Amino acid sequence: MGLQYRVISIGTLSRNRFWGETEPRRFPHATTTLIRADNETILVDPSLPAEVLAQRLEERSGLKPNQIHAVFLTTFRPIHRRSLSLFSESTWLMYRPEIDAVQAHLNEVRERARDNAGDPELNKLLDEEESVLARIEAAPEHLTMQTHLFPAVGATPGSAALLLALPTQTTVITGDAIVTQEHFAAGQVHEQVTMIEEARKSFEDILEVADEVVPGHDNVFRVGAL
Repeated sequence: MGLQYRVISIGTLSRNRFWGETEPRRFPHATTTLIRADNETILVDPSLPAEVLAQRLEERSGLKPNQIHAVFLTTFRPIHRRSLSLFSESTWLMYRPEIDAVQAHLNEVRERARDNAGDPELNKLLDEEESVLARIEAAPEHLTMQTHLFPAVGATPGSAALLLALPTQTTVITGDAIVTQEHFAAGQVHEQVTMIEEARKSFEDILEVADEVVPGHDNVFRVGAL
């Protein structure tokens, strides 16, 4: 079969400032993409609610959740992993610096909770987050022979994209490094990035190599066509 990809669900922002929106207008979710390489299947950012994503996956690919070999998260942000538990039989992958950054943040929050005599609800939430994080493995440099881990830090401390080396083009599944076509056309990163200079550098790195972009919250587009 070689390397193929398909957008399973087109993401959207709760508000898009390029559309003149200043308040949340819609249910936000990330773009979910399926990569197929020979007998391997990799799902990127399972963001829709589980029941909806299971149906969309079957509609767009004919696959069931138990036929997904690996799930790759571009970031640990909850919106990008809303239905992660649907893929309990899959390997969960994320860039190692993101795993480390999330663990450090959870440890810090846990310490603050202890200093404040503890908070049962907060501790329960932390337990749940740490349980999810413990299941996630560090993504290899090459997820398949033509699917390469592409560090794109800035949206979060360890966010990462995937570079697909297709026969006639290079496609980058960017996560929140590039959120929409409008942000790309304006040369601007998302307002919610945590590290602005790093995010701008990641944006530029993607621009240098990509012929086609699958943005974090929008449909796929060709570079140079906007």
